[in-house]
Amino acid sequence: MKKHENIFNESVVVYGTHDNNSVYSIMETIRSGIAFSKFNKVLSSFPFSLADWSWFLGMSERTMQRYRKERKTFDKLQSEKILNIYMLYNRGVKVFGGAEHFNIWLDTPNTALGGELPKKLLDNNFGIEFLNDTLTRIEHGISA
Repeated sequence: MKKHENIFNESVVVYGTHDNNSVYSIMETIRSGIAFSKFNKVLSSFPFSLADWSWFLGMSERTMQRYRKERKTFDKLQSEKILNIYMLYNRGVKVFGGAEHFNIWLDTPNTALGGELPKKLLDNNFGIEFLNDTLTRIEHGISA
């Protein structure tokens, strides 16, 4: 997996490691929207396909392709979800000790998640937060 530093003008953005300056920077990135050119870096360094991202963001794949072609910027809600998934993914890699192990976990049905693939919970902020809580439990050795 490629390094994820500086994609959003931040050092690696991980849950729970923010100081006030980085929080304001993250909020400004969300307010400004994420340009597809920056999102392309996320797309190329994460294991999710354009179809996956389309589903996560509630957009058709054709709309995503148009965003790419027209160099559009995602709106605030889409940008926030991109950043939330970005932060969760980086945290998961840290908790699992590498991208390969975390990717396997994301694509394996999990009984603690009602038999769902963890990746399938990335389509809404509640699911993202639930996965973050699950990572916390894993990090502390609680069955998840």
